[in-house]
Amino acid sequence: MTLKNNMSNPTLPKQKIIPFIHDGDFFFTKGVDAFYKRKFDLALKFLNKAKDIDPSEALYPSQISIIYTEIGAYHAANQILNEVIASHGDDYVDSYYLIANNYAHLGLLNEAQKYATLYMEKDPDGEFYSEAEQLITVLDLTLEEEMEYFEDEDDLVMYQETAFYYLQQEDYVKATETLQEAVELFPDHEVFSFQLRYARFFNGEQIAAIKEEEAVLRSSPEQLASRFNLATFYYHMGRNEDVKKVMATLFGVYPLHQEQALKVAIGYTLAGYNEEAIDRFKRLNKSIVKHHVDYYKYYCLSLYQADYQAEALALFEEAKRLHKSLLNQPAPWENQY
Repeated sequence: MTLKNNMSNPTLPKQKIIPFIHDGDFFFTKGVDAFYKRKFDLALKFLNKAKDIDPSEALYPSQISIIYTEIGAYHAANQILNEVIASHGDDYVDSYYLIANNYAHLGLLNEAQKYATLYMEKDPDGEFYSEAEQLITVLDLTLEEEMEYFEDEDDLVMYQETAFYYLQQEDYVKATETLQEAVELFPDHEVFSFQLRYARFFNGEQIAAIKEEEAVLRSSPEQLASRFNLATFYYHMGRNEDVKKVMATLFGVYPLHQEQALKVAIGYTLAGYNEEAIDRFKRLNKSIVKHHVDYYKYYCLSLYQADYQAEALALFEEAKRLHKSLLNQPAPWENQY
């Protein structure tokens, strides 16, 4: 018996080759499997891939938030969960409990109590109802003892988040107003003072902001925030050699705090040390810093200036998907900083 090749027989239909395309559930399953094996970086890659394939599915970002909770990135986790609520409303009510749990880890007990209560009100038969009930019991006991302290702490977070929002939006008038209040209420919280000088500089007080920051750096030479502010101020004043001098003091300095490390990377971009800047950007934990518009702006700029134009273009497209404020803005290399 002779086997015939179908391809040589014109009377038989040709077989269509159907490519196997993975859907979002495939990558979600792989991500969950990696999560249980505590391979968090791999889990995030799979889950972000699932989210890219099906951005309307709330389950994928919610699972990403759980990974952030597991690694201690509680603020980043809550930002994602708030985005889920904004997009899906009460269709994914578990988000309220997860937010409450993250706030409890952060020690923000009033916020934790508020979201746990919301969860119980919205889903009396919910999967996490008993956990939320237990959480509220613990919170009630703690808040009775420390109510005044935690009210102040909640106010602190409110000012932090409000100032961060206005700075991200480059609304320096409102940022200045918010930060002036914050400095008066929390004089020991130095970050507000650095942010206030930054906002004032872009709100028309360039000379005063520079003089004050130089005085701070003279009295506290170890301050990274002062060096970052001055590098930024000098750059916008056209004092490029002074920018290089400031950044020269940071060679070999690798801050563990991600926001400080981000500022160092931005500083190298401003100084024109693009390869060093790119190396610093690559070292960052993207899951934490991607919520900063400046992460994308200056990473794109350093890539473009180092002749990695394709990578810069791809990164800027990603930035516009995450930060809608960039949609109507020119690319960083088309803009004068």
